[in-house]
Amino acid sequence: MQLNKNRVRIIGAGLAGCEAAFQMARFGIKVDLYEMKPKKRTPAQVSDHFAELVCSNSFRSNNPCNAVGLIKEEMRRAGGFLIACAEEAKVPAGDALAVDREQFAKAVQSRLLAEPNINIISEEVSELIDDDVATIVATGPLTSDALALHISQVIGQERLAFYDAIAPIIDADSVDMEHAFFASRWGKGEGDDYLNCPMTQIEYEQFFHALISADQAHAKAFENLHYFEGCLPIEELASRGEKTLLFGPLKPVGLRHPVTGQRAHAVLQLRKENIHGTAYNLVGCQTRMTQPAQKAVFAQIPALRNAQFLRFGAIHRNTYLDAPLILDETSRLKTESNQYENIFFAGQITGVEGYVESMASGLIVAKLLQAILKQKPINPPPETTTLGGLYRHTRGILRANPKDRYVPSNVTWAMLPPIAESNRKLGKDAKRQMLVERALADLHQWLAGQ
Repeated sequence: MQLNKNRVRIIGAGLAGCEAAFQMARFGIKVDLYEMKPKKRTPAQVSDHFAELVCSNSFRSNNPCNAVGLIKEEMRRAGGFLIACAEEAKVPAGDALAVDREQFAKAVQSRLLAEPNINIISEEVSELIDDDVATIVATGPLTSDALALHISQVIGQERLAFYDAIAPIIDADSVDMEHAFFASRWGKGEGDDYLNCPMTQIEYEQFFHALISADQAHAKAFENLHYFEGCLPIEELASRGEKTLLFGPLKPVGLRHPVTGQRAHAVLQLRKENIHGTAYNLVGCQTRMTQPAQKAVFAQIPALRNAQFLRFGAIHRNTYLDAPLILDETSRLKTESNQYENIFFAGQITGVEGYVESMASGLIVAKLLQAILKQKPINPPPETTTLGGLYRHTRGILRANPKDRYVPSNVTWAMLPPIAESNRKLGKDAKRQMLVERALADLHQWLAGQ
């Protein structure tokens, strides 16, 4: 099919959709950006803004020697739109990039509304549109039921789903500061980016037993719970053993009380949720407990005995496709007929997991589509970059066994080819630095050839 070279359609104004829309508009293409808000929201959404962050407010590490930090640096150098908006709305978070959600969403939406090549259409798209307009479906982990059903009908298989959970947010003034202290793990950042809630062994055991016996919001009869391993509910982690949380979200290592110098048995960290520091996110405490249970369980932590919840944790459905099976090397839908050859997918619906990865996916798919419209050879990001590694994940190239089940993933170092054998004996930090230098050098060459 010969695609229209002057116009594209993007469905969904989440992270991937907004990034793709901006990239295509700056490329000189007219963009029709469809977003069903404010007429309709998904169960996890609470605002009418574009690029709403429904889970954490953190984009995770900003250190290039961390895989997610490197992919952010690659996006900056590639002209990433959303990463620039995130820098404007950032709040203190150690070596992580965290943002004020509202300020971030406002920055994204105001720029898209001001872009002359972008036409915003506030309508729900319930079916794939088969025409000559290239269409990027970036409807995210909560694709509307009608559109998800039509997609499953078109691809000839049931839609795949896993479940994700979001953490509670509490009022900062309700934290008992006699039982809390400011510090960042290992003293990173400004040293006071996190508010820490320590527990003694007895207090932790009381918390643990309350947690594993707490009431939970149960899935409906037709739902098959399958959590993403990197974002497990805290009660799911607790079910794996009493010490699991001590090596996970409640680990005390790297945190000592600034006055006593003592290390607690367990520590729950709170991260600023907004610029003003009036709200805190319970780090690593995504949950599907009922609201009364959340109050009762977290009240076992001395600093949170009187915590006032601004948002309770909740469970929500994530929908994704078997991308290696149904998408080609440009993220275009593969069909047996000549129908829907104009359909592309980006973001979490393709099996990338996380805010940063969704943004990166929108950027990658936009670059691939630009090559198609320019009738140039397809040139994905180099495999030595984290952008390239994430792209190859969605292609299924990185699986040890091609028959293994395709599952969502964050960006990891495992997505990049290892360094030369002669350097294998170097320490971890030295090897990571070599990976970073190689990635940024290869990215520079790739961008020069775009």
